[in-house]
Amino acid sequence: MLELKIIKIDKPDDLNFILGQSHFIKTVEDLYESLINVPGVKFGLAFAEASGACKIRCEGNDATLKELACKNALELACGHSFIVFLKEAYPISVLNAIKNIPEVCNIYCATSNPTEVIIAQSKSGRGILGVIDGLSPNAIEEAEDIAWRKGLLRKIGYKL
Repeated sequence: MLELKIIKIDKPDDLNFILGQSHFIKTVEDLYESLINVPGVKFGLAFAEASGACKIRCEGNDATLKELACKNALELACGHSFIVFLKEAYPISVLNAIKNIPEVCNIYCATSNPTEVIIAQSKSGRGILGVIDGLSPNAIEEAEDIAWRKGLLRKIGYKL
């Protein structure tokens, strides 16, 4: 028997997070080491073991974000999944470092949008099927939308 569930990521509206899948307990230390190298970043992360003790392993340099990561990882309860919450940095600042960790298999999303995670639950456990990241588009951008997008990228320092 397979049951589908939708789990909403619980977080403040403006907080960015990364949700992914890995395959080894070493993920906790490797994520920490890749994130701590970003100047000024505050983060909390959690990794869900899928064998052995099957614990939620948590680390971070911000107690509130670490607690939030643990809470969300426990709610998701999907083996070998990880979640990272970020302050003072955008996902774009850390994604390549995370993707280059040898045990990282997949990134499901990197966003600050409201997010729902589609979970499949079987007799043996749970797995992430995908995510619903934000809202559905409602139109094609026009000139003023293009100007806003370009202005935003310059305002936050990603373009000159």
